[in-house]
Amino acid sequence: MNTAAPVPAPASLADSALPAGGIFAALRWSLVRDLKVAMRSRSELGVQLLFYIIVVSLFPLASNPERTLLAAIGPGVLWVAALLASLLSLPRLFAGDYGDGTLEQIALSPHPLEALVSGKILAHWLTAGLPVTLLAPLLGIQYAMDGESLAVLAAALLIGTPILSLLGGIGAALTLGLRGGGSLLALLILPLYVPVLIFGAGAVEAVRAGLGATANLSLLGAGLLVAMVGAPFAAAAAVRIALD
Repeated sequence: MNTAAPVPAPASLADSALPAGGIFAALRWSLVRDLKVAMRSRSELGVQLLFYIIVVSLFPLASNPERTLLAAIGPGVLWVAALLASLLSLPRLFAGDYGDGTLEQIALSPHPLEALVSGKILAHWLTAGLPVTLLAPLLGIQYAMDGESLAVLAAALLIGTPILSLLGGIGAALTLGLRGGGSLLALLILPLYVPVLIFGAGAVEAVRAGLGATANLSLLGAGLLVAMVGAPFAAAAAVRIALD
């Protein structure tokens, strides 16, 4: 006679894994969980930051060392490198949980999937976007950028990199489980990143031209608000489609 205890249904597993509470409790649980998972693979985080540092540092070596030229190309290089570093880490946003079945259990929980997805996206930004933002002013010194330009660059990245994570979350969910999803993810997301890149690098250029960065930073802020409202719902809908 088989006396083994019955395996609980996926829904009950999801219920026991998540805390009781509303949207913010679900968001906090997802954020803390993904940060713990990220800290277990510090090597991946280190590779991403090393990639960013190497890409940014190679351009001054390969270009004319004149200060005016370096200051002109610096904001664009730093933003493109930040964009690529964010893109490099996007496949791990949902893929690990999808592969071991955890994502399905999370989706079956009574908690809002949009809040759980928001927590995962926030964890991605804290481990991918925020370190890049903090490193950018230090790396910008290589490009002979003055203090005001470095401050505006940091502010633009602080506003713009969350947009990269939010839009990237949509792309990562849309390509979930697809063969060659990494290449398809880049094709889907890079065109959406272009306005963020333009306004982010343009903020520093506006300061250098004496026009002020208010307009560019305001547009980035508006884009962040729109992405914060729409991206979690779009990403959650794409996750549901991938799990069906």
